[in-house]
Order: sequence, then C-alpha cells, then structure tokens
Amino acid sequence: MIIRDQNEHFTCIAQVDHAFLSGEMLKHLNTVYFEHAPYKDSVIYAAYQHDCGWDAFDRQPFWNDQKDLPYSFIDFPTIPKTVLYTHGIQQVQKKDSYAALLCSEHYKRFLVNSSLPEAKTFVQQEAERQEWLISKMGHFNQDRFEMDYTLLQFSDNLSLFVCMNEPGAADKDLHPFFKQGLSLSNTAATLPSDYSISWTDTKTVTMDPFPFSSDFSITLTYKSISKKSIQQQGIINVYEHAPVLSQTIWIKSRNE
Repeated sequence: MIIRDQNEHFTCIAQVDHAFLSGEMLKHLNTVYFEHAPYKDSVIYAAYQHDCGWDAFDRQPFWNDQKDLPYSFIDFPTIPKTVLYTHGIQQVQKKDSYAALLCSEHYKRFLVNSSLPEAKTFVQQEAERQEWLISKMGHFNQDRFEMDYTLLQFSDNLSLFVCMNEPGAADKDLHPFFKQGLSLSNTAATLPSDYSISWTDTKTVTMDPFPFSSDFSITLTYKSISKKSIQQQGIINVYEHAPVLSQTIWIKSRNE
C-alpha cells in the first residue's frame, strides 16, 4: 500500500494499481530504449505485474499501531514481505519466466543487505530460482538483462513519483525520495539515469529528459478513507467499503 497522510483522511493506493501505472508508462517508452530487448513484452508484463503479491494484503490493510496509520510498503514488516514477494514471483512465473526473473531480481535487491534470517533465506531462494530459470533459457544475456532491469526500475520509480506525491505538490513539498529528482541506481541501459521531474499542476507531471515517444495520460485509482471513520469502525471495514476513485494525469516533456 502507498499511503498519503492528509489532514482528515488517508489516500490509499494499492500496490497493484501503482504497478499498473508502471506498465502503462513502459508501453509509451520510446522504442529506441527497447532495441536491445528481445523480451520486450516480458519486460512490460513484469512492470504491470511486479507487485501482484501485495494484492491480498492491500485488500485488507494492516494498521501500524506505532505510527497510528496504515502500514505502507516502506514500513511493512520484512518477514511478511518475504511471503508476499515469494507469492508474487510465483504468480508471474506461471505466465512468463523472463518477467519472473526480473521480478525476482527486483525483490532480491531490496533484501540483500537485511540481517534477518528470513530475508537471507529469501535472497538465497531467489538466487536459486534465478539460476534455474536461466538454465531453461536458450540464449540468456546478462548485459541485456541488466538493461531490462533498468527499464523496470525506471517505470517503478516514475509511478512511485506519481503515487507518493500530492498532485500539484511544489518541489519543496515532494516526498524525500524525489527531492533531487528521479535517479536510477542501475545504469546498464541507454536510458538516462537522472531526470528533473515536477508537478506543474494537479493533472500534469513534466520531465526532462523525456524518454517517451509522445505525451500521454494515465489513470490513477485510489481510495480516500476518513481517519474518524477508522476510529469508529476499524481500518479493514472502512477500507473495504470506501469507493474507488480515479484521476487522470498527463506525463509531458518539460521542453514543450
């Protein structure tokens, strides 16, 4: 779950809805960034599905009693994370082995430095899964895989920018993740590694450089739940009965 804490309510964005935006973004990426990619469809599928393991957890949110708000993907406990990560990778693997390889690497990197025994077991489990998946591929290329992983990381980060920041937020009010713009830690692809990115109004995000073939729109779905209602009825009941809301957002070049 992605949580935006506001005065009287929480804006709640399910991880699968965030991931859907990731897939939509990669669909609009300039084709030059896919020239290396024989598995283009698998990369896009990985972007759409990379958080599918969160689905059941997000349909009945967990309450963080220490912070007095719903758990977000940032502070959700690590041990149950390994359960949902594993489930999600397995679901993707049923449909697309290369997409599962990307999702496995995505989550493995999150936990590779954790000292928890369960996290260490997860990392080892995914290393073994990756070795097995690669052994089944006729022509696996590590350099191409790193490029594809960069595309997944880019779409994930750009979607997080849209989801984690209040629409129209001034640069000074952006989430700390994005105070310095949007940067990629993995620079294996020809994709630019650093972007200047801002909300220009409540419906428009602008970027420079602009790696897409043209301006495009996405539709963000979310729920808004009242803090007072949570106190009266409990987080799960309120969330399950809250209507699904949506907002159209344009991604545009800053240099237009």
